[in-house]
Amino acid sequence: MTRKSRLLAVGGALIVAAAIVAALLMWRPAIAPISPPAASSFDTQTKLAGARVVALGDCIVCHTAKGGQPFAGGLPLATPFGTIYATNITPDVETGIGSWSLEAFTRAVRYGVSRDGHLLYPAFPYIHFTRMSDGDIAAAYAYLMSREPVNAVAPPNDLIFPLNFRPPLAFWNILFLRSGERAADTTQDAEWNRGKLLVDGLGHCASCHSPLNAIGGEKTGHALDGGIVDGWEAPPLNALGAAPKPWTKEQLVMYLRSGRASEHGAAAGPMLPVTRDLATVPEEDVQAIATYLLSIQKPQPATLNAAAGSADHADPSPAAQRGAVLFAASCAQCHGPAAPMQSIGERPTLAFSTAVNASTPRNAAQMILSGNGWHGEDRMNYMPAFSEIYSDQEIADLVYYIRATYSQRGEWKDVEEMVAKVRKENNAR
Repeated sequence: MTRKSRLLAVGGALIVAAAIVAALLMWRPAIAPISPPAASSFDTQTKLAGARVVALGDCIVCHTAKGGQPFAGGLPLATPFGTIYATNITPDVETGIGSWSLEAFTRAVRYGVSRDGHLLYPAFPYIHFTRMSDGDIAAAYAYLMSREPVNAVAPPNDLIFPLNFRPPLAFWNILFLRSGERAADTTQDAEWNRGKLLVDGLGHCASCHSPLNAIGGEKTGHALDGGIVDGWEAPPLNALGAAPKPWTKEQLVMYLRSGRASEHGAAAGPMLPVTRDLATVPEEDVQAIATYLLSIQKPQPATLNAAAGSADHADPSPAAQRGAVLFAASCAQCHGPAAPMQSIGERPTLAFSTAVNASTPRNAAQMILSGNGWHGEDRMNYMPAFSEIYSDQEIADLVYYIRATYSQRGEWKDVEEMVAKVRKENNAR
């Protein structure tokens, strides 16, 4: 046998061995289907507890397509590897989870395995949901099984090779899934432990607010350091103390339950529907989340804590000067210092805005491009979109202006490139 033949034989054997290992790691037995349990088979208190769990987990946000039925799936979830479509979690037998037993539902939540045994993509945050208690999982099951069944098939996922095949998920789970509940920290009180459980588990905050590595896992040691989701920057949750006006617990609770906070601004993008869900749960849950988040703040450079408006601004750049004209025409009515929205509506100045004081111009550009849609009784968060009104250069000029005028944190660079990038991302969705 020649050297080349030996190498080919060894290589072939390694490929076969890897395929066998992958098959063993991936294989999970199917769990027998059941007839859908009647909604009346679950007691009222369990279903009410389930509504609380489902709201804290933001299940309706990801499992409801635009214009679709609640929990019926079909929402496209953009990832760096392609698009995943959320599944139907109504109790429909053919297209939803109507034939799933509590055992099958628990396995999916804890281990990311479907009833028929195939592995689920981690866009479903089972690496966080695995921390849920048996009681919370059973309550969520009761609530979902009591919803109206909807016959709806999600579009096929559109992922790059080889991630359009599921075997690699077995190796991904070895790296990132640490299954099971977590013990409470006996050095902390009950509220803190409840908050940690909600942030790290059911609320899966790190799924959006952490940077991802090359294979889509949350970067080790960087939990809650900030991430990117749906074209928006999810700000670091461990730097709330570095805001121009550091967040207080009262403000954080108000923001999470209403989408607005004095001296900080309004929720937008993917965070806005999260606040709507949190408005429906007992305030004690949100108090616990705020307590935990404020306990994990990292020390920040002193330069980040300069009070907004405390220093004179340098002469504005030509771009900022052009932006000033646009601001006066389209923005000052709401955001100018004499605007009724601030003097009467008690809305915060842009000097305290998280987007305006962020490390990148992404959210400022996104806010001007996309705005904040009209939501009926939530109209106080409304802001019109300017993507069809202003060019990329004009939006960049506006971004330069608001940064130069309202922030003490230095000029952003390459704003034009960011605006063009965000617009392209938005158009691709």
